[in-house]
Amino acid sequence: MTGAIYEAGYSAPSRFYEASERLGMAPSAWANGGKGVTIRWAVVDTYLGPMLVAATDKGVCRLSFNEGADDLAARFPAAELVEGGQGFSALLDEVIRAVEAPDQPHSVPLDVRGTAFQEAVWRELRRIPAGETRSYSDIAAAVGAPKAVRACGSANGANNVAVLIPCHRVVRSDGSLGGYAYGLEIKRKLLAREGG
Repeated sequence: MTGAIYEAGYSAPSRFYEASERLGMAPSAWANGGKGVTIRWAVVDTYLGPMLVAATDKGVCRLSFNEGADDLAARFPAAELVEGGQGFSALLDEVIRAVEAPDQPHSVPLDVRGTAFQEAVWRELRRIPAGETRSYSDIAAAVGAPKAVRACGSANGANNVAVLIPCHRVVRSDGSLGGYAYGLEIKRKLLAREGG
């Protein structure tokens, strides 16, 4: 772990953990299935089908389609899962607006955690304008690792927050859609709604 911290550009492990606290759930909580964290959640109907939204007090930690409470419990087995709640409804409304109008800017807070490389890929995904797509090789080059095309694909697939981190905007180099965790029909609908 220490080697990865230095490779990611941090001058010391303490700097990594200081930055990690600003990003969201502590790395140890992610590694331990959400231990010590309360996650509020709901499943709502959207034009894309049932959508699961889950959030800590720091931001959305899961947005997926055709999943429910059991899937969330499997992902965060040590977290306290609480359905809904008054404070959660305002965030949920904001998430629904962002999904229903993915071509509009949003400021939904996220609480995601990955390796330094995954987080670099996710930041790059968020830079892709609505209505546009990029290939895995485009993303690899943008994060400074042009030979890591396959690793970019893996990082894309490890995204826990669909739409808000727009992994659906990544296509194969030949322009074909490639895959999507929630099915190509959802990917097509998202890209069509964005005008892509």
